[in-house]
Amino acid sequence: MKFGIFYEHQLPRPWTDGAEQKLFLDALDQVELADKLGIDFAWEVEHHFLEEYSHSSAPEVFLAACSQRTKNIRLGHGIRQVITQYNHPARTAEVIATLDLVSQGRVEFGTGESSAELELGGFGIPVAQKRKMFIEATEQICNMLAMDPYPGYQGQHFAMPCRNVVPKPVQRPHPPVWVACSQRETIRMAARLGIGALTFAFVDPMEAQNWVDEYYNIIKSEDCVPIGHAINPNICMVSSFSCHRDRETAVARGLEGFEFFGYALGSLYGFGEHKPGRTDLWKQFKKVHMPSVQQQLGTAGEALTGGRGGIGTPDDLRKHLLKFEKCGVDQVTFIQQAGMNQHEHICESLELFASEVMPEFKAREAEREERKMQELAPYLEAAMARKIRMKALSDEEIPTYMALGRRIAEEAEDRPSSYARPAPG
Repeated sequence: MKFGIFYEHQLPRPWTDGAEQKLFLDALDQVELADKLGIDFAWEVEHHFLEEYSHSSAPEVFLAACSQRTKNIRLGHGIRQVITQYNHPARTAEVIATLDLVSQGRVEFGTGESSAELELGGFGIPVAQKRKMFIEATEQICNMLAMDPYPGYQGQHFAMPCRNVVPKPVQRPHPPVWVACSQRETIRMAARLGIGALTFAFVDPMEAQNWVDEYYNIIKSEDCVPIGHAINPNICMVSSFSCHRDRETAVARGLEGFEFFGYALGSLYGFGEHKPGRTDLWKQFKKVHMPSVQQQLGTAGEALTGGRGGIGTPDDLRKHLLKFEKCGVDQVTFIQQAGMNQHEHICESLELFASEVMPEFKAREAEREERKMQELAPYLEAAMARKIRMKALSDEEIPTYMALGRRIAEEAEDRPSSYARPAPG
């Protein structure tokens, strides 16, 4: 099983001068440390207007900075908003390819559509159409990354003439494609499209078995028709994270932040209301949710379970992660930066995890991955044969475009001068 770290760039109120800058610089230090420790992935979201919950609106900038401070860790958009009103598909293709170049081929292309009214409404995206818009944009971005030139497209929600979208990525035909999943139906969609499932739902390891089985059963079935030019058969699940040799210390350092993560997510996506620039999620959380957190802190002598199972001693984490491994989960990524969690504690947790928990999982990973891909090989080949490909243009079919200056000049030559006077007589 592989491991990742995940960033929303959470910043609860009250905000002090320099707090956002410190948040980003600390995160860069954490990713650099994770790379040195052998963590496999660093995932970064894209969200807009979700105060306190996520201050990560330009993940391509953060990931580009990470690329220059690291050597091996995979850099994941978890996710890039691909609907046209967020980011034009051609711009997304350009960003993904450029990041792949400067990182020397380490990009993971996570996609998504969002379910937050603040984001969707802020960009004028109709909720009823967002899934269709997402699928349309994702397919065309993959075509832009892989085709030379891109033939052009006239769709329901997006249109673009023939252009060669450059640069092209290091990873051909394109970096691995993922989609954010918070519900079982999105898991099914990911499998049908032949892309990885980034499951941002805190699923108990026992329930994870059903998600994994369903995903891979669809990958192996005729229902899998790839949206991209390659299949990425992987399922990643998120977990809480705080590791210390003393369980009570691990809980005291990590539980509150994890609980805030869940509260803010629920408020912004599910049950809350928000006044831009004025709503104080941290204050609400402390008032409404903290009594349950205090109760759990008082019982920290017992190991936490379920979505909180990633908080505890190295042995607690080992038992928690073994359940995911047994289910066939390909990657677990940790919510380690949440709420008021401290930079120093995050680094200490990563170092302890890497030294005392991760090695045994790493030792089994290469064999597990090889065995999995051998089993899937005939199914993936059959799925790629079912893909409906965009027709490439022949050289004769590629249109020619006249430079603007020349077109203006030629149009002026063909147009009678407005100052011309009729000849006398």
